[in-house]
Amino acid sequence: MSDALLVLPDELRGELKAPLGRIFTDAEPLVAAAGGPLIAVGDVVTAHLAAAGAAPDVAVVDGLTEREAVSESVGEEVARLRETAREVRVENPAATLTRELLVALRDALADSEPTIVVVDGEEDLATLPAIALAPAGASVVYGQPGEGMVHATVTDERKAEMRDLLRRMDGDAAAALGILDGE
Repeated sequence: MSDALLVLPDELRGELKAPLGRIFTDAEPLVAAAGGPLIAVGDVVTAHLAAAGAAPDVAVVDGLTEREAVSESVGEEVARLRETAREVRVENPAATLTRELLVALRDALADSEPTIVVVDGEEDLATLPAIALAPAGASVVYGQPGEGMVHATVTDERKAEMRDLLRRMDGDAAAALGILDGE
């Protein structure tokens, strides 16, 4: 059973709708603008980056897009990546961040081997801890429904913003931030 540390309260949902960076509809210019490490949150984003020749250093996938099963072509692209990456499976229910997911992200970013975190549940909120964990200059890419792929460049300011959002979620923010800090 998963250990949900944080739950997204309704009052924060609106704050998470605005994109955290430039929106791209084509992966090639996004890849050209991306720094490393490259972190992808979502199956479709992961597949587009891989198809453009930029296999993510860390990918977080759940087999769904907008709560529907991904297309066969997206599934096949992600499956190709899974052949050469370390795979970690975690549980993470919708609108939550579990201890398992936070630990998997922390460990994946510390590992030099490409890692795919396969989520049983939903991976949408993984963008927040991914940005909080990634080094300045890294790129976190996630999907913006109906618009494209958001390229969030990690800065110290953006990391602080994500940590603040995590603190404002319901649950045990101290434990969650402790995991991100390696405790």
